[in-house]
Amino acid sequence: QVYLVESGGGLVQAGGSLRLSCAASGNIFRISVMGWYRQAPGKQRELVASIARDASTNYADSVKGRFTISRDNSKMTVYLQMNSLLPEDTGVYYCKAVYTAKAYWGQGTQVTVSS
Repeated sequence: QVYLVESGGGLVQAGGSLRLSCAASGNIFRISVMGWYRQAPGKQRELVASIARDASTNYADSVKGRFTISRDNSKMTVYLQMNSLLPEDTGVYYCKAVYTAKAYWGQGTQVTVSS
């Protein structure tokens, strides 16, 4: 079992920055991929960014050049640095961890970007 706790969401003006954190606990040593997804009202949940244990990353086209995902394996924590935020970045951001091919999700943290 893997438990994920997100933090760092909030309200920010367009152009501003936020940093999200996701701390994993439980059976963390075999977590392979961790990532961030978001869900805007009325829309499906979508991938924002992911990072594998070897630090290889994957980003949605809409956030490339603005967001950076990083990972601290010693703390099994993943971060999402979000810069140049846009109103369309608004949504609930969820952390996801993949452990032995099973996906675990955090409870989500709200990010609201005002125009």
